[in-house]
Amino acid sequence: MTSRFSRRAGLALAGMSVVALAACAPPADKADSGSSSSASGSAKDAATATSAEDLGGMDALVAAAEKEGALNVIALPPDWANYGEIIKGFQEKYPKIKVTSDQPDASSADEISTADRLKGQPTAPDVFDLGPAVALANTAKFAPYKVADFDKIPADLKEANGLWVNDYGGLMTVGYDSSKVPAPTSLADLLKADYQGKVALNGDPTKAGAAFAGVQMVSIAEGGTPSDPAKGIAWFKSLKDAGNFLPVDPTPATIESGQTPVVFDWSYNQVGVTTKVPTWKLWAPENAALMTYYVQAINKDAPHPAAARLWQEYLYSADGQNAWLKGGAKPVLFDEMVKAGTVDKAAADALPKTGTVTIPSSEDTDKAKAALAAAWANAIG
Repeated sequence: MTSRFSRRAGLALAGMSVVALAACAPPADKADSGSSSSASGSAKDAATATSAEDLGGMDALVAAAEKEGALNVIALPPDWANYGEIIKGFQEKYPKIKVTSDQPDASSADEISTADRLKGQPTAPDVFDLGPAVALANTAKFAPYKVADFDKIPADLKEANGLWVNDYGGLMTVGYDSSKVPAPTSLADLLKADYQGKVALNGDPTKAGAAFAGVQMVSIAEGGTPSDPAKGIAWFKSLKDAGNFLPVDPTPATIESGQTPVVFDWSYNQVGVTTKVPTWKLWAPENAALMTYYVQAINKDAPHPAAARLWQEYLYSADGQNAWLKGGAKPVLFDEMVKAGTVDKAAADALPKTGTVTIPSSEDTDKAKAALAAAWANAIG
């Protein structure tokens, strides 16, 4: 429901599996111009470091990053997966490193084009946070790096040499204002009179990733598959025929006003609503959990290569992972943190309880896109 969401979660990004990736992978006053990688020998070494050990350990990495004194991030709106708190936490832990957050509402494609345009300049982005389809198309622009807990990340959620790593995933959820509608316990509930004119899908599923994934999730819950949205389309037609489908694109404003009291959207968008609408709750069918991951990577031409690597270490630390979790995203090290007792339990409990999670493949997505394009307009109008 943020502007970054509407741009970033287009159909090119929806449902791309990390397994598919693994098969193919081998404004003013930004960063100070004196802090580029040529500023010191340690920074120059950092540009080729594939782990903190390559620089002599974490203390040496911190020292090199502090000598650079700057970090450029891009396309990270503060209300997206709790990036505002993440940037603040990094800045507080490493106060000698100035963080510049550029183009917070940019798309994944914008990140790459900006890196190309600013290549060789101190204002170029140091790191990327990308939708998987864009990441797959641009692996030649990434520098391999393994964070301290790299070996704990499942093999199918990373490139073996650390060229890219999944960072956080979004669960497709149904958000609802518990002061305006009863808590749904099944998709069938949403077809009842209690939800007359109240159920919104975040966008047109032939154009918007959240809406697309919403139809996929319903298809799975109704006994279909992520590659064949027929059952999902039929369900939304039933929702419309019952008078319950609300053809309004939800925003924080429409939720606050009560105009869209029930919304299909990603968990990390839904959680942000609760700060302004305390009665906003999340639900998802336990038999149809659907998730897509974003991808973290280092720009191989990063002007601040040590700071870029230190940023990765922070993101994959318990602090960074729990910050994503508090933003409604499921961090890639979630299961490991549960085992270690380092997970933020309150944040974990806030996520909907789910069974087996489906991560649609690129083939699933391509098939579903074609089917939706042919059938959605006729079914919903």
